[in-house]
Amino acid sequence: MRVVIFAPSPVLTITVEGDADSGEPDVHVHPGGQGVWQARMLRQLGADVTLCGVFTGETGVVQKHLLNDEGIDVIAVDRPGRGGAYIHDRRSGERATMVETGGDSLSRHELDEVYGHVIGAALDADLAILSGPASDDALPAEVYRRLASDLRETGRRVIVDLAGERLVAAIEGRAYLVKVSDEELLADGLITESTTDDISTAIARMRESGVEVIVVTRAEKPLLLLAEDVLSEVSTPHMQVADHRGAGDSLTAGIAAALGRGSTPEEAVRLGAAAGALNVTRHGLGTGDAETIARFTELVDVRQVTGPNDTSEGETP
Repeated sequence: MRVVIFAPSPVLTITVEGDADSGEPDVHVHPGGQGVWQARMLRQLGADVTLCGVFTGETGVVQKHLLNDEGIDVIAVDRPGRGGAYIHDRRSGERATMVETGGDSLSRHELDEVYGHVIGAALDADLAILSGPASDDALPAEVYRRLASDLRETGRRVIVDLAGERLVAAIEGRAYLVKVSDEELLADGLITESTTDDISTAIARMRESGVEVIVVTRAEKPLLLLAEDVLSEVSTPHMQVADHRGAGDSLTAGIAAALGRGSTPEEAVRLGAAAGALNVTRHGLGTGDAETIARFTELVDVRQVTGPNDTSEGETP
């Protein structure tokens, strides 16, 4: 099973850990960004992954080497300039940002080149994930509409984990599955309150636009899943949080891994929810043990809220 990921602008991450009083810092250097964290979890779950992106300057050179070391196939557009990167200090127990940059925006030529790489790689893949850039001005949102539409024309299912104008564009391109948080829906003005009724209305609008599966996360509350016109709540045990970052990307990756193996959307979200719930117990973003994640799916509860022609609550079969 192979998944292609559009990761337009990966970042180089440097994290300083250790006891702030001991004077012995521990420095970790990894490739990062939304698409990279999704790719990492997909590899943990046994998928072959091709990541297509633009790699800039010195940070891009380092990222490519590290990605190859993780077993992730990289199709790169190389360019000079200022790449995305951050340096975070966790020695106090909290994540403090020392340096953070999204890097240079992508030129039309660079966009055309990486766009072509994604289409070509998708022809050998089971499905595609469109992930967001390191900075809001890295590339036009319109790219996501065109790419979702063109990938759909090739017969590939498209999963998007986006917000704002990029989400709207991908919906217009009729992505197969949309994953978004209630906080993002609020920020984008797509809901006025984070209630089940408001979110359900937003979900219905996305469904009317041609999206077949919609996943809305709600922090500590059960996420909402619309699949086959059935709305369900999906809940997991509440785990102690070491780092909440990367949980949403692990959820998306778990969904993609299961769909690529032929699972139903409900089965896929069970695996994704398990991957996301366990990722918060770790400091590594997009990491986890595949066997533990698979067993943890038994603890994921799915409760039907409404069916295709039913507005009453009830348990799933």
